[in-house]
Amino acid sequence: MQYRSLGKSGLKVSEIGLGSWLTYGTAAERDAADKCIRSAFDNGINFFDTANAYNRGAGEEAMGAALKPYSRSSYVLSTKVFFAMGDDVNERGLSRKHIMEQCDASLRRLGVDYIDIYFCHRFDDSVPVEETLRALDDLTAQGKILYSAVSEWSAAQIGQAVEIGRRMNLRPQIANQPIYNMFERYIEREVIPLSEREGLGQVVFSPLAQGVLTGKYKPGQPIPAGTRASDSSVNFVINSYMNDEVLGVVAQLEELAGTLDLKLSQLALSWILRQPNVSSAIIGATRPEQIEENVKAVGVNLDAAVLSEIDRLLAQVAHFAPLR
Repeated sequence: MQYRSLGKSGLKVSEIGLGSWLTYGTAAERDAADKCIRSAFDNGINFFDTANAYNRGAGEEAMGAALKPYSRSSYVLSTKVFFAMGDDVNERGLSRKHIMEQCDASLRRLGVDYIDIYFCHRFDDSVPVEETLRALDDLTAQGKILYSAVSEWSAAQIGQAVEIGRRMNLRPQIANQPIYNMFERYIEREVIPLSEREGLGQVVFSPLAQGVLTGKYKPGQPIPAGTRASDSSVNFVINSYMNDEVLGVVAQLEELAGTLDLKLSQLALSWILRQPNVSSAIIGATRPEQIEENVKAVGVNLDAAVLSEIDRLLAQVAHFAPLR
């Protein structure tokens, strides 16, 4: 495993991180979470990501239980706040009330004394940014979180937070968690350049496009039973990838990966890690074997010719816009 600084902070995170969305607490049983966490540690992963909204707290509970046997100083743990956690009007968003209450609730569910990175899961245009940033700064001063960060904020929203934080002399955000994979590259235009200037690192989710970039789905063939795309309770995003045009390009990328003696997943992850502003790519896993395969992307350097060929293949579906 190799490690990168998260933005301009002193925090080091593994180039591959492990997340819990749609897996721990939902689609996979808790014993699967334990096995995957064990495999992650065995393979040098130190970064673990979850959110309060993942199955209304069940994701945090499963992650916390799986991490309990390990020394707290040996891993970096992140969670998030924004989405509704109840029916009350104040049980959502980025108000001071919701942030403070949900941070305490997340600490209880995770079974830890502090959260390493606390993400604002989305931007909240109904709350003054000053209120949100002050709440995060106060949580840091209280020792409940070590760093604050954002997720899926636009370049303009990140820039606004940076300027306000500077003016108020608050501790800065150190990271952004956006979607980023071969098919969804919007952060390359504005988010990455701004983040590089202002000291935020990217910890990207869905690097394998919901599993499409593993090659398990083939053009013109039925969706394999037992996969995410076959599960109607969780496949609302991945279904947008299920067309022969996209899957045809995936097949071409898999052929290219084979010429490099790589799995398609390893090609897709090494392609993401070519970006120096990406600190970590967050994978999901229900089996240790998936982790063992994915970590082999670390240290793979794609030369200019390979990157050019990837761009040529992806240009065939440049118009593609998956559901978000």
